[in-house]
Amino acid sequence: MDSTASVIFDRNTVEFVTVSAEFCAFLEQAESKSRRRFVDTALKLLPLLYLKASMLPPCEAEGMVEPEIIVTESDYDAIRSMVAGVLADRDDYLDVFLADMRYSDTPIRRNISEDLADIYQDIKNFVGVYRLGFDETMHDALAICEEHFASYWGQVLVNTMRALHEVKYGFSAEDGTDDEAEEELDELQ
Repeated sequence: MDSTASVIFDRNTVEFVTVSAEFCAFLEQAESKSRRRFVDTALKLLPLLYLKASMLPPCEAEGMVEPEIIVTESDYDAIRSMVAGVLADRDDYLDVFLADMRYSDTPIRRNISEDLADIYQDIKNFVGVYRLGFDETMHDALAICEEHFASYWGQVLVNTMRALHEVKYGFSAEDGTDDEAEEELDELQ
């Protein structure tokens, strides 16, 4: 088995592909979930995605051509809009872990929906190329996904988990209520 095949069919790679496909399917069906259920599932999938990405075997792109881009701008906007609709007023959060923070006295406002759409874009592009089944492009797509994980979406994922944790367990200072208790009441009615 050559080195390309050994990387793309490595157990850790196959598990990453499996979790990645599950993550994409989850976001594509976001509008069918309540906020509580969406947040609960996201808080289980995101750490698993991070773990599986961190366990990928190291590889470097070999081809001269960039792998195909699967996610269009309208696909990205659809995912972002669906997630924003589910999270509603809890979509925004303040991020202090951005490079721009070094030059700012105030936190920067981010959106969970935009962060998840950013992660989705990279992951869906990877999964889409992987499904085509051409060893060289699968290998290069894996290398690019690993590189983007290390340089961008891994940190975005961790920041988004912090924001989702606040949505799930946080106390709403504006109205003095616990969001989880409020959603349970909504489900009973």
